[in-house]
Amino acid sequence: MKIRKANRKDIPEIVQLLSNDKLGKLREDYREPLPEKYYDAFDAISQDHNQELVIIEDDTQKVVGTLQLTFIPYLTYQGGIRAQIEAVRVHENYRSKGIGKQLFEWAIQRARQKGAHVVQLTTDKKRPEAFKFYENLGFKTSHEGMKLHL
Repeated sequence: MKIRKANRKDIPEIVQLLSNDKLGKLREDYREPLPEKYYDAFDAISQDHNQELVIIEDDTQKVVGTLQLTFIPYLTYQGGIRAQIEAVRVHENYRSKGIGKQLFEWAIQRARQKGAHVVQLTTDKKRPEAFKFYENLGFKTSHEGMKLHL
């Protein structure tokens, strides 16, 4: 397995991963050809030095997992950097094989390299299996999050 920065040719496989679960089916628009808005979003992500969209591929170069790591500079914690993990997905045929753990270990190490003092994530309450996975990686439930969808 190899973790690398995503490129434009990976976008269809990434969007397919994002859409391949009960919640993703409701919010993603995976079809061929892929809507241009996904490529526009990729361009914005790849041009922002605080964003890292990565994939993990198997020996055949098939994309089997993805995550996005965002570095958030802020004034608290004496001008600290917070690393936010989002959009984590592992292909259903590759789950329970340590791929998610590999992605998280990479992201945590990358956050350390960038000088982040904390790594955080959110997960939908409709994904109870994700809570257990994150807890096994050492994450603690410490805050109650809120969202306002626009």
